[in-house]
Amino acid sequence: MDRPLLLVEDNADDEALTLLALKKNGMTRPVLVARDGVEALDLLARTNPLPVLVLLDLKLPRIDGHEVLRRMRADDRTRCLPVVVLTTSREDKDIREACASGANSYVRKPVDFDKFTESLGLISRYWLTLNETPSA
Repeated sequence: MDRPLLLVEDNADDEALTLLALKKNGMTRPVLVARDGVEALDLLARTNPLPVLVLLDLKLPRIDGHEVLRRMRADDRTRCLPVVVLTTSREDKDIREACASGANSYVRKPVDFDKFTESLGLISRYWLTLNETPSA
């Protein structure tokens, strides 16, 4: 069975668009969804095997994406789990902080759905096909 992908997204519309874009790109693996930082960390603590990839928004309720990332990198179990920050923020401070906290990639969500779908296709092809990760 394919390891799932974890989408951490608090906006229901963005969640639906992301799932649709992944489907349009032929992704068939399961997608787990967490709608805030606390839910994401709880899900990671109890999910076995771990997801193959985390798509992480930064602007989240309860615990923001930066803190989720810091806690993931401080945990031996999730330290090597690939994390793509997928956000609307284009602020340099967010990019720097995500990088310093251990993000593997930082991608700004395109507003146009076709471009967003194309971006998710590139992300999924690289991280789910080409990238090698430690076994679960």
